[in-house]
Amino acid sequence: MSIDVKLPDLGDGIKAGDILKVLVREGDAITKDQPIVEIETDKATVEVPSPCAGKVEKILVTTGQTVPVGGSLLTVAAISPATGTTNVVASPPAAAPPTATGSARASSPASTSAAPASAPNTKGGPAAAPHVTPAPTSPAPAAPASTAAARSAPAAPAARSDAATGRVATSAVAPTAQDAAASVPAGDVATAPAGPAIRRLAREVGVDLTHVVGSGPRGRITREDVLEVVRSTHKAANGLAPAAPPAGRGAGATRALPGTPSQDSWGLVHHEPLTKIRQTIAAKMFESWSTVPRVTNFDDADITELEKVRKSSQSDYAAAGIKLTSLPFVVKAVSMALHQHPLLNASIDLENNRIVYKNYVNLGIAVDTDRGLVVPVMRDTDRLAIAEIAREVAQVTEKVRSGSFSVDDLRGGSFTISNLGAIGGTYSTPIVNVPEVAILLVGRARKMPVVRDDQVAIRLMMPLSLSYDHRLVDGAAAARFLNDVIGYLQAPSRLLLAI
Repeated sequence: MSIDVKLPDLGDGIKAGDILKVLVREGDAITKDQPIVEIETDKATVEVPSPCAGKVEKILVTTGQTVPVGGSLLTVAAISPATGTTNVVASPPAAAPPTATGSARASSPASTSAAPASAPNTKGGPAAAPHVTPAPTSPAPAAPASTAAARSAPAAPAARSDAATGRVATSAVAPTAQDAAASVPAGDVATAPAGPAIRRLAREVGVDLTHVVGSGPRGRITREDVLEVVRSTHKAANGLAPAAPPAGRGAGATRALPGTPSQDSWGLVHHEPLTKIRQTIAAKMFESWSTVPRVTNFDDADITELEKVRKSSQSDYAAAGIKLTSLPFVVKAVSMALHQHPLLNASIDLENNRIVYKNYVNLGIAVDTDRGLVVPVMRDTDRLAIAEIAREVAQVTEKVRSGSFSVDDLRGGSFTISNLGAIGGTYSTPIVNVPEVAILLVGRARKMPVVRDDQVAIRLMMPLSLSYDHRLVDGAAAARFLNDVIGYLQAPSRLLLAI
């Protein structure tokens, strides 16, 4: 019996996703819950598991295709409950199941000449034995690397079994960079030995992974390999080092740009499709800009004493594996101030003409990533101590930047903090993260002359920018909230004693 495997419901508000990679091939024997495709939604990158065990009959999607929720992905010949077998014979046992991040497939010229395995016997007979072509007795001369970033790949094992088809490839010598690039069809990025985060980075910076030789285990392409190609291309474009034009670019290219080269009325341009997450960011920003009458209050907090406390405790936190920055103190100050000003921890429900007050404090922390600005949510920050907040900030930041977060990690926020100071800059006008009603942007602290008791003193001042939805929050309410945040930051003992 054939089963039509469809894209399941991936969460509220997610209606479709883009296929990043198909993780199985026709004829593969798969198990229940084995990942079959990797898909990018407007909020996260996820693997879709198979709902049943069986044999892949037909793959119905391709890399880059947009599939709606409920759309067909592939058909599977399911295992019969009575006999435990499928209605067709499965391929020979695989040496290792396919993974979500792909596997290296560099081979010597001898392996590319191997005859294809026999077609599956649909009548129930035994599968034909794979044909093996012996390796040449003398190694072929190594060809020069195809890019400035190419490095010699590690030596291939003497024999390797192809997990999906049952073929056996033999190799007597280590493949060169040119051999590795030639073993992958041009433009077939899905077969490049790289994980989803690396493939995403390559798309964004315009690097063709089929022409990159990885320096990782088993020739796996790393982030540094991709960046090295970008650096080499940039040097070549500026005359710093001779190099051939990058693959897929015209001779007139002057700098490394992402996307596909094209031409407009004035010269060379590059086109790059918007990723799902960038489309979501654009839609959310437009929704906020067009629906929220936003006002921004600017102020400064004197964190001179807070900085003394932070530096005196830094080594103790480091011994516990925690990097103590100013952000955990800001998170704690905002969490405590929200208890005193519930209006800024609320949302507007216009459909039912009511205000929704949140009994919880879940703070979103805006994180800058290769894919764009992502806002993971930290739960119940008002109940956490400074050390717990510092540890969780580090964890959610690492999850987001490594691409290992889930859709649920982005839900349920009641207020957002954007830490511009980590990059640089002082004041800004942040966009309210709807349906929330306020967002606080923290700038980089700097020393300034401040008048205290008719005396000029040098103090460390932290710039703060509070944007709020003027439909619900009045200027006076916003000013009182910001004053309380500043009060906590200027008296760090209040934060350390808070439970």
